[in-house]
Amino acid sequence: MVQQIIHVYLMPGMAASPKIFEHIILPKNQFKLHYLEWSIPLSNESLTDYAERLSRNISHDNIVLLGVSFGGVLVQEMRKFVSIRKLIIVSSVKSMHELPKKMLIVKATKAYLLAPTQLASKIDVFEKYAFGKNIQKRLELYKKYLSVNDSGYLSWAIKQMVCWEQKVAIPDIIHIHGDSDPVFPIKHIKDCIVIKGGTHIAIINKYKWFNENLPRLILGG
Repeated sequence: MVQQIIHVYLMPGMAASPKIFEHIILPKNQFKLHYLEWSIPLSNESLTDYAERLSRNISHDNIVLLGVSFGGVLVQEMRKFVSIRKLIIVSSVKSMHELPKKMLIVKATKAYLLAPTQLASKIDVFEKYAFGKNIQKRLELYKKYLSVNDSGYLSWAIKQMVCWEQKVAIPDIIHIHGDSDPVFPIKHIKDCIVIKGGTHIAIINKYKWFNENLPRLILGG
């Protein structure tokens, strides 16, 4: 009997490219990976409408949908429009109640309107004035993995992230989170699978954990 292939669709984090999944390898006799990409939002497009539009790029049923960070929020909206076998989020949140206080303050004060997103297109300028190995390494990661530097997209994405109003977590969602995530601190996160030493980019630097554990999680373990 021929084993049915499970289609796994991967959504990167805010402004990131599918390159963040470059080291994710699942058994090819069981899984086929598909890489979703960000597009520029339409004028005044809601997150739900954006999710519906992006879901048109999915051409299979009963899929696994995995999203990282803001991509994790997006896939929770996309699941309204596609047939899901498993919904997995990584380094993300399941509801507005898991957002850190600083993001709630940004929402309350509408400080997201002041974010200097136009600077995102000037990474090369930042690089010339970066001092210290950590800063330079971070800039190298940005250059390699960020694919969208459109200020309109970034303004929209930041607003959608901090203003997300999901109040209750989706039943049976699988949440994978690093215990050293500085963006979404673990102290605000409930009911997740914890990766020891995992930061916000665990999908990149803890890829071995994902390669070892994703098959079991997808198949129901």
